[in-house]
Amino acid sequence: MSDLKQPIENKAQLVDFIASGEKSRDRWAIGTEHEKFCFHLADNSPLEYEGDNGIRSLLQALSGDNWSPICEQNNVIALDGDGATVTLEPGGQLELSGKLLTDIHQTCSEVHDHLARAKKAGDALGVGFIGLGFHPTLSRDEAPQMPKGRYDIMRAYMPTKGNLGLDMMHRTATVQVNLDFADESDMVKKFRVGLALQPVATAMFANSPFSEGKPNGFQSYRSHIWTDTDPDRTGQLPFVFEDGFGYERWVDYVLDVPMYFVYRDGYINAAGQSFRDFMDGRLPALPGEKPTFEDWFNHLTTPFPEVRLKTFIEMRGADGGPWSKLCALPALWVGLLYDQTALDAAYDLVKDWSIEEIETMRTDVPRLALEAKFRSGTVRDVAREVLAIAEAGLRARGIKGTIDADERGFLQTLHSSVSDNRTPADELLEAYHGRWKGDISKIFEEFSY
Repeated sequence: MSDLKQPIENKAQLVDFIASGEKSRDRWAIGTEHEKFCFHLADNSPLEYEGDNGIRSLLQALSGDNWSPICEQNNVIALDGDGATVTLEPGGQLELSGKLLTDIHQTCSEVHDHLARAKKAGDALGVGFIGLGFHPTLSRDEAPQMPKGRYDIMRAYMPTKGNLGLDMMHRTATVQVNLDFADESDMVKKFRVGLALQPVATAMFANSPFSEGKPNGFQSYRSHIWTDTDPDRTGQLPFVFEDGFGYERWVDYVLDVPMYFVYRDGYINAAGQSFRDFMDGRLPALPGEKPTFEDWFNHLTTPFPEVRLKTFIEMRGADGGPWSKLCALPALWVGLLYDQTALDAAYDLVKDWSIEEIETMRTDVPRLALEAKFRSGTVRDVAREVLAIAEAGLRARGIKGTIDADERGFLQTLHSSVSDNRTPADELLEAYHGRWKGDISKIFEEFSY
């Protein structure tokens, strides 16, 4: 859709908007997004927006060299980098939304360049960065708040729908990968594989065992947070596995997700209102007005399932983590979904799983990670099979980097975790109970970027 200002006349246009994402295999790309927490090196406290070494100053330090500020109400809230962006999450988490790249070698180079640039700017300001799924020390009341109108609306609405929505906004961080599809049937197969295997990815990337300075009993507390955020826009999607699922069924789902806002030279509160009413000109926030494709594009960002469809597919189930895991996440999903033989094998693995089995795995993984039970074995057993399929998929792609190795090397950190039955969360807990002697501040010294 070239003109996002074009008004929407009917639902068929929304279906066509999703379908416009179809790409031939030779045009498939990889877009990686990763968030991290920013903290003052002097005392490990989070960055406020204002101040000589606050978030605004950090964004200003990161600007230049083809990175241009994006402002809202005279506040710098993002940077545009010619196909990539650096943005702010509600609690000041810094996110890179990377360029559309063709292989994992490029993706990992982008990650390296961004983190090196962030570290250089941070060192000058006395600021550090750490990759975790949940902030290890910060209380909800202590969380800074970024000056973005969208977030103000969400902060007011979230507590009306669940108990942990504000924690999701201000104290979690993730890494995700965005991938393409060839046509509707390809999208459906990828969506089903992605949704079924998302708990397995959560287990392998589990990296949030602390909250407010002590162990919280979870391996991925970030994942648990999503179970009590907003039932209208999170959770499993049984209809994805039903006959007839496709673009139109997804559009129907999104139409029934309550709105947050409309943007008209600023954010207008439409929390809890219906996009269907908007299409009929009956939106209370803008009576008589009908939506544009820009409104639809914005609304597509407000459902939060662990696989999300726009004009591409987002894989959203992993905790933020250490440097190596930022490259492993896209490698995992590209290996599974971008080679046809691998995709077929992954689909064969999950096609007889019931929604009840997937939901039980999704419920158990935040606490137990790889040790969660699945059928006659554990999630660790499934993870071994998944990694073998991903490995074969990357081998078949055969894309070599500058040192002549293909993309399979980026899976090594996951192979090690599964082989050792030791998640990133296990590593953190071992340090906390061992050499740190219960001093959570050590996490900022040992695990910052």
